[in-house]
Amino acid sequence: MAKLPVSAAAANRYTDGQIEKAIKAVPEWAHVGDVIQRTIAFDNFIQAMAFVNKVAQVAEASAHHPDILIRYNKVTLSVNTHDAGGITKKDFDLAAKVEAMVVAHKQA
Repeated sequence: MAKLPVSAAAANRYTDGQIEKAIKAVPEWAHVGDVIQRTIAFDNFIQAMAFVNKVAQVAEASAHHPDILIRYNKVTLSVNTHDAGGITKKDFDLAAKVEAMVVAHKQA
């Protein structure tokens, strides 16, 4: 039986060991199933929505879009690389950009 070719994206999918090592660079994030995830709390709904809009701009520029759950003042971002069927470097790159945005928000 011949092996099916692995897509380039799937070939870049991280193993559990690679995920656990990479997640140390974004310690507020958690490995949950087939995504990395983080919840950020804001003072109110308006701040949460403003943050989501900033995330949308970064995500669009990166051509990498998180799943976003908004619950009043809490924003939960879940990230994976859909075409790879799992977590890749792209996910950790986006997580790092989000972390920089969280730090900037707290300093404002």
